[in-house]
Amino acid sequence: MVKLRPAILVVFSALLCLFCLAAARPSLAVEEAELPWTVNIYFENDLFTGTDRNYTNGVKISLISPDLVSFVESGKLPDWSLEYIYRLPFINDPDPALKRKVEFSLGQNMYTPADISRSDLIPDDRPYAGWTYFGAAFHTRSSERMDTIELQVGMVGPDSFAEETQKAVHDLRDLQRPNGWDNQLKNEPGLAAIYERKWQLEPVFSRGIFAIDAITHLGCSLGNVATYANTGFESRLGWNLPDDFGVSLIRPAGNTSFSTRQQQGGYLFVALNTRVVLRDIFLDGNTFADSHSIGKKIFVADLAGGAAIYFKQVKLTWTQVLRTKEFDGQPDNHSFGSLILSFFY
Repeated sequence: MVKLRPAILVVFSALLCLFCLAAARPSLAVEEAELPWTVNIYFENDLFTGTDRNYTNGVKISLISPDLVSFVESGKLPDWSLEYIYRLPFINDPDPALKRKVEFSLGQNMYTPADISRSDLIPDDRPYAGWTYFGAAFHTRSSERMDTIELQVGMVGPDSFAEETQKAVHDLRDLQRPNGWDNQLKNEPGLAAIYERKWQLEPVFSRGIFAIDAITHLGCSLGNVATYANTGFESRLGWNLPDDFGVSLIRPAGNTSFSTRQQQGGYLFVALNTRVVLRDIFLDGNTFADSHSIGKKIFVADLAGGAAIYFKQVKLTWTQVLRTKEFDGQPDNHSFGSLILSFFY
């Protein structure tokens, strides 16, 4: 597993160079294509750093619609739906330049202690926990700003089927079998309401198709799964920077991958997301039942860096994340990797 990380770095570096060279050729310049639908497939795992603990795995698939108003105008949605589109929260601004989209997602996150070979409860480490959920989000965006409101509903506990997922993958890859899932959090329906605003700032530097830009965000989440406030920024350096709001990870309201302005390009990026955590069910334990829990850190930060390349209807993003300590007694920070494959059609 340790050898996987440098191999990914080499592949991404080579591909990024090729795409940037191609993007630099004036003869390949094209006008913005109409690519209204977006599919994002996420895979996050700490196997990229050779560990198997804490936030150890996340998978998600999402589908983002075209602009809803354009759908009405083209006859793909009935005229009477326009009245309700404008009534949706946070997207009732009459500005005709705004794009209004909906997103549906399905995902599963998995959390384990450091020593998964033990079958007994480990009181000074985090609980075993899984979170399988469905999300629905509304996005409204201009060229400078995007607002997102999202509702996630799902299940924490055995009915999340995280235990079955991890055991099946570990058996398939002949890895250490996780033996402590009998101590996982109990079944609990989960609900999270999330709001986030992102701003795309003026380019720090721009010369032809080469640019450096910056994106900031501010948001919050309320619910029995997670209650927090968050803020952060991202800076990108590359060729033909896409017309979106930065790299997204598997986090509420984090999705920003929409159809790109150019058909080819690539960039490197660094990002920071900080949050003040009031509740984290994966550390605080069940809300309505006794369960394993551990004292959480109130302030948590994610420092990320990586690369993205895109060509026509496909975008591939690799991110490496360093997360600060999340609970009392955690021996060190945690790192994991993320791969996102996006299709625009």
